[in-house]
Amino acid sequence: MSFRDEFKLLLRARYPLIYIPTYEEERVEASIRDEAAQQGNRPIYTWDFVDGYQGNPNDAGFGKRNPLQALELVEKLPASAPAVFILRDYHRFLEDVAIARKLRNLARLLKSQPKNIVILSPRVAIPDDLTEVLTVVEFPLPNGTEIKFEVERLLQATGNSLSGKFLDDLVRSCQGLSMERIRRVLAKAIAQKGELQPEDVDLVLEEKRQTIRQTQILDFIPATEQITDIGGLDNLKDWLLRRGGSFTERARQYGLPHPRGLLLIGIQGTGKSLTAKAIAHHWHLPLLRLDVGRLFAGLVGESESRTRQMIQVAEALAPCILWIDEIDKAFSGVSSKGDAGTTSRVFGTFITWLSEKTSPVFVVATANDIQTLPPEILRKGRFDEIFFVGLPTQEERKAIFNVHLSRLRPHNLKSYDIDRLAYETPDFSGAEIEQTLIEAMHIGFSQNRDFNTDDTLEAASQIIPLARTAQEQIQKLQDWASSGRARLASKHSPLSDRIQKL
Repeated sequence: MSFRDEFKLLLRARYPLIYIPTYEEERVEASIRDEAAQQGNRPIYTWDFVDGYQGNPNDAGFGKRNPLQALELVEKLPASAPAVFILRDYHRFLEDVAIARKLRNLARLLKSQPKNIVILSPRVAIPDDLTEVLTVVEFPLPNGTEIKFEVERLLQATGNSLSGKFLDDLVRSCQGLSMERIRRVLAKAIAQKGELQPEDVDLVLEEKRQTIRQTQILDFIPATEQITDIGGLDNLKDWLLRRGGSFTERARQYGLPHPRGLLLIGIQGTGKSLTAKAIAHHWHLPLLRLDVGRLFAGLVGESESRTRQMIQVAEALAPCILWIDEIDKAFSGVSSKGDAGTTSRVFGTFITWLSEKTSPVFVVATANDIQTLPPEILRKGRFDEIFFVGLPTQEERKAIFNVHLSRLRPHNLKSYDIDRLAYETPDFSGAEIEQTLIEAMHIGFSQNRDFNTDDTLEAASQIIPLARTAQEQIQKLQDWASSGRARLASKHSPLSDRIQKL
């Protein structure tokens, strides 16, 4: 049910006290006025703490700097006179015992009168003694249709036009911003160049970055990595490429649901974090990184509140990628945490959202230790797919060496024996291959020459890969993956051969 439909229903049902959490005062008040006009042209009385009531000459300034007096105007009007009272920022006064008592009295009185009190607030802050009398109504951010109408209005005003694809990209990038922020960032683009251009999508993403910084829970990560920067992992890359257009309007018309997310389980340094960044870049979506540790706070109930805020911000900025790195460390041993159940409640809120979310937030979670990962997170429906990212094969190591050397020495790439390097580095992860090349560069630089294949082999001989130092843990992880509990990210690997034999 849309906001207007729900608000209209509450007016007709004579709900006395309505609470709307939103930052968009101007937009929500316009919607309320439209609905009030359709409901018998009900008068609107708007109050704030600084100016009191506004709009009606007879009551101008009434209740100025007096929130209790603002409620008295409701009783002064004739019982049969319909009206809607909009109280801005009134959540700040709800803890006052006199105001709370007055609101409960009015809740009983207005059940028989065609009057409604609407409290506007940037967040939900309702005392326990008012939860039964206040009805919370969510006011969503502008949808694609509203944003497109606003962009076309600006284009018409400036005498410009945009191609259909760029217009769709611009509208999609604006989703998750308030209408005021959208107008502001588009006006900035027009002021700079006199018209809207394709590169203005970056300005919109910067505006989203400002919104994220204010939360201090999520980080906006610039994603420049490409799918081609990932060496190997062909199954995973094919899976991602097939879903590249799943967030478009054409996909909705086709009947496709939004992709839910991806859980990447595997050995450290095998490219799981790189994959999250490459997804965001390839799909042209903002990448948000969640540090789960920031969700937990000292005050009772604050951790749960931060979790809900994180979800609201992610959904507000959708479509987007939400990256949760090392989720196994964040929620390991949920049931045994000695924190009065805070971790369990945060985890419960998070996995419930994973199962029930309908917003286009694609969650990419990574984990290294399957033993400490709560089993609830593995249940079907939380993620679209669970991939196991193992150690690269010899062919994949060739691809990884090629990716790094193409970036480090593009002019001299053919001088390196990549086949030999891949053969001489068994059990090396992608991160260890990168570190090998860095060490080889140090060898060459210290001798005032460019590094070569022999330097790389010497550097590799000095590195002990994690596959040897943590052999037992990695073996357990590979045994778990070979049992068929996860899809393999690589097409040709020793694990895939083991699974085929089974």
